[in-house]
Amino acid sequence: MSASMVRATVRAVSKRKLLATRAALTLTPAAVNKIRVLLQDKPEYIGLKVGVRTRGCNGLTYTLDYTKEKAKSDEEVQQDGVTVFIEKKAQLTLLGTEMDFVNSKLSSEFVFNNPNIKGTCGCGESFNM
Repeated sequence: MSASMVRATVRAVSKRKLLATRAALTLTPAAVNKIRVLLQDKPEYIGLKVGVRTRGCNGLTYTLDYTKEKAKSDEEVQQDGVTVFIEKKAQLTLLGTEMDFVNSKLSSEFVFNNPNIKGTCGCGESFNM
């Protein structure tokens, strides 16, 4: 059983050159720091799990949950001492994506900068490929 976390926003990135990386997902320093803070008081969880669900006006949305274990089909991304697991269904949608954490006056949220997205809804919560 996993507890639901915070909301995430999706941004389509245009004209971005993909760099070859070993991980399907890269984390910005801000995302690494926020994940570390979220997990520091929860020793029973080993990391965050990113998934994808059908939702919203544009088709798909990312989900973020705490996780206590790695599922057999999850891809594991370790960066700077934090671990993020990617559910099998979300793995192809995340290739080349950068996960960031943004603090503004109105919101604090994880943002997925994804070069593979063809379109997003006006509010930025859902996307299509």
